[in-house]
Amino acid sequence: MPKSIFEMIYKNLKQKIENGEYTYQEMLPSEHVMVSMYNCSRNTIRRAVALLAEDGYVQPLHGKGVRVIYQPVKQAAFTIGGIETFKESAARNKKEVITKVVQFMEITADTRLAHKTGFPPESELYYIQRVRYLDRKALILDHNFFLKKAVLGLTKEIAEQSIYEYIEQELGMQIVTSKRTMTVERAAPADEKYLELRDYNFLAVVSSQTFNADGILFEYTQSRHRPDYFCFQDTAKRKHS
Repeated sequence: MPKSIFEMIYKNLKQKIENGEYTYQEMLPSEHVMVSMYNCSRNTIRRAVALLAEDGYVQPLHGKGVRVIYQPVKQAAFTIGGIETFKESAARNKKEVITKVVQFMEITADTRLAHKTGFPPESELYYIQRVRYLDRKALILDHNFFLKKAVLGLTKEIAEQSIYEYIEQELGMQIVTSKRTMTVERAAPADEKYLELRDYNFLAVVSSQTFNADGILFEYTQSRHRPDYFCFQDTAKRKHS
């Protein structure tokens, strides 16, 4: 599925900001200059900048231009407001990443699992456990449940790379909304088995339900993070009456 021009410009500007070509508090090139740089319309530039603003990378200033407000963080920060893959967040934070699948099976949701995940009872699901390594440290344990009829053909090999890349690029599904809950929980036996917990006996846990463009729940995931590497990043805007 071809990408829109404004999406490609958005990604290019985002990469330049992350790489330090446009630094914190610096102004982006003017709209006129970017139109020439990217050989596109003003509206295309505005749409790309709007996406950067939604991500908290820039702040448009009326009549003045667009100021960079992105600041890199030391931890492996994942964004709350956006839907970002593990590979994408690791690349943004310049971390070496490895994903190991320790369990991959097909299951049917019983009443208990349906209540926990939000899938209807009797739904056929893929269940995957994945250990996420950042800079060679086992820091995150993911429990993934994917609706089989929505993500046909999912394999262990795909799960070790990027499931979202497969969904978007191979299946052509649009990923739209994710509802998330963050809690702190005691370490479970699986956490102690797979993660380098050191002296920690608790984890930061992010549970998410993710929906496609048809409003169908196709994924429920519980990500269990070692607390000292846990940092969720969001950009909030005050609504004015």
